[in-house]
Amino acid sequence: MRRVRLYAKAAHEREEVPVVTCTGRAPQPLPHAANVDPMDHRADVRAEVREFLTSRRAKLSPAAAGLPQIGQRRVPGLRRGEVAALAGVSVEYYSKLERGAIAGASASVLDAIARALQLDDTERGHLFALARAADGIPTSGRPRRRGSAQAVSRPSLHWMLEAFTDGIAFVRNAQQDLLAANTLGRVFYRPLIGDGGRTPNLARFQFLDPASSDFYPDWDLFAHMCVAIMRAEAGRDPHDRGLQNLVGELSTQSETFRQLWGAHDVRTHGAGTKRFHHPDVGELSLAYEELAITAEPGLVMIVYTAEPGSPSAEKLRLLASLAAGQPATYPAPHGNV
Repeated sequence: MRRVRLYAKAAHEREEVPVVTCTGRAPQPLPHAANVDPMDHRADVRAEVREFLTSRRAKLSPAAAGLPQIGQRRVPGLRRGEVAALAGVSVEYYSKLERGAIAGASASVLDAIARALQLDDTERGHLFALARAADGIPTSGRPRRRGSAQAVSRPSLHWMLEAFTDGIAFVRNAQQDLLAANTLGRVFYRPLIGDGGRTPNLARFQFLDPASSDFYPDWDLFAHMCVAIMRAEAGRDPHDRGLQNLVGELSTQSETFRQLWGAHDVRTHGAGTKRFHHPDVGELSLAYEELAITAEPGLVMIVYTAEPGSPSAEKLRLLASLAAGQPATYPAPHGNV
């Protein structure tokens, strides 16, 4: 079985992490957490810190940082000494951080580094998440539950999804699995969901299914967003084996994914507008909002809607009429709902 490191920047930097192939077969069993060496995790975090800071430094020109351009530069971006000066730390200390030794760094130092590198809010959050991981501190006060089947089997969650009658609503986890959707969402995402079987996955569809190039008119934009969101998720939970497996699988099967993963860009989904081309109704322009499901850390709900009175709104109504004959599916109640 071929294996790829979660934080691989290029093919030659691979190390062993199980890969689940996209064949529809049952996934390979993962090793028990007790068998995972915590030193391996810390090495992964150090590698990610090193590659993230190096890539951010390379993207910042002296002019953008307000520094004079002096002499020839062998590599793009700022020198380590320039970043250190902008952050108000010694060159030796910044070099140590950039080598991945970020454990124990204070919030004030991390803030200074973020300002020096002109990180945006998502990049700054990613840096702080990596520092927490290096210190062995969970991102939140309680463990994330990886989007378990029990989480999406709560009837109240499905009732909420079905309450969105004029929009597409679905729940995904950090591994980009589409775990639940309302009736309109299941019709809309039919190219991704297919005939069922394996849990539909947004990233696998993006990079491994040729149908995605038709469904996403702005395929390159969607691809960059998908990988940057996964990068941010990996920073929040570097020990997520499901995400490690997915990254390994996509890295071995998609050159585009491998290149985008090596760029170390991060982003949140947030809100915005996307274009889709649905096989039944043609092109739609839809606004999206991402909402955290606080009762289930790691799960988010995404809702797509169309501007009232627009052609896309009419096409959503047409899709809704196609979905009208499909009954809503609710899990059997159990426990607290």
